[in-house]
Amino acid sequence: MRPKLVVGNWKMNGSRAANASLLTGILEGLADAKAACAVCVPAPYLYQCQDLLQDSPVAWGAQDVSCHPVGAYTGEVCMSMLQDFGCRYVIVGHSERRAYHGETNELVAKKAKAALESGLTPIVCVGETLEQREAGQTMDVVNAQLDAVLELVGPDAVAKLVIAYEPVWAIGTGKTATPAMAQEVHAAVREKLRACNAEAAQTVLVLYGGSMKPDNAADLMAQPDIDGGLIGGAALKAADFLAIIRAAQ
Repeated sequence: MRPKLVVGNWKMNGSRAANASLLTGILEGLADAKAACAVCVPAPYLYQCQDLLQDSPVAWGAQDVSCHPVGAYTGEVCMSMLQDFGCRYVIVGHSERRAYHGETNELVAKKAKAALESGLTPIVCVGETLEQREAGQTMDVVNAQLDAVLELVGPDAVAKLVIAYEPVWAIGTGKTATPAMAQEVHAAVREKLRACNAEAAQTVLVLYGGSMKPDNAADLMAQPDIDGGLIGGAALKAADFLAIIRAAQ
């Protein structure tokens, strides 16, 4: 049985005071948690996470990273900078990066490969828009996004990935895929991984990232191929985030 992982994506939220309160609340409530957990925070707060979370059960990471190791890329953050702050994870290919910053499947793949080469675990996001789902293109879109990553990183690296399925139409809209709908895509994602590396596919964590909340987390994570969650708004409240972590059995 695969372990569960719950990752909070703070997006562009936070302040030093609010972060301290949130992280303290999470740490105080983790005693009975069975799932692994992490927070992915805005880059300016990585030092604060390192300071407050080191030697704790909570890992931390970034929400994006450059595929370049160093150089004249104003405004970008490179892998070695994330390593300086003890990051374990980095999100790559989030739907908001794809939509608002024009990130292509190929660029996402380069970021995933660079993260792996730096010893970080990329959380590779895949998912379809409402228009694509209604057109019956869900797996065409998800497979194209996955193929770009798998072809570049190669079969040997598959075991080091974390995949997050985030139906774009269910992010911040109040809509959520039913457990059966989510499981269908998660199973197809695992089948795609299996075709690349059958052994690794059994251990790769595939998270659900479409508005998981305390009231639906248990049903979603009870599905055989849903190994946890990539949590947005609910990760900004310690009680909600802890409730989701506790829902992972």
